[in-house]
Amino acid sequence: MLSLLYKAVSLAILVTAVVASPAGNGVEWGGGGATTVTVTASSPTTTVTKSQCSTGNQKCCQSVQNSSAAGVSSLLGLLGIVLSGTDVPVGLTCLPIVGGACQSQAVCCTDNSYGNLISLGCSPLQL
Repeated sequence: MLSLLYKAVSLAILVTAVVASPAGNGVEWGGGGATTVTVTASSPTTTVTKSQCSTGNQKCCQSVQNSSAAGVSSLLGLLGIVLSGTDVPVGLTCLPIVGGACQSQAVCCTDNSYGNLISLGCSPLQL
């Protein structure tokens, strides 16, 4: 229940930030601001070991969902991210793994360039 509430609050903050952005910032709505991201992801059922994943790509995510899931595809759309694949595993609310422990889902992700909000191309990570 708390995890669901955390996700809802995180999404509400993101939407508020997008809607409340000041006008005249040089960004036109619907003006081709999408970023195409090419992600080569292993199958979501393939587990990766720590030695197969560089330290910077090891994340502890609140959840990992398919990019085609309704909430995930909406979030990617709000951020202007277009993926080249339809079934890319996406980690939501991901933090670096500290001390070799993760209380949620340990994953190895290929693209972590969106802060702690999302990580792309995530595979389960064996700690």
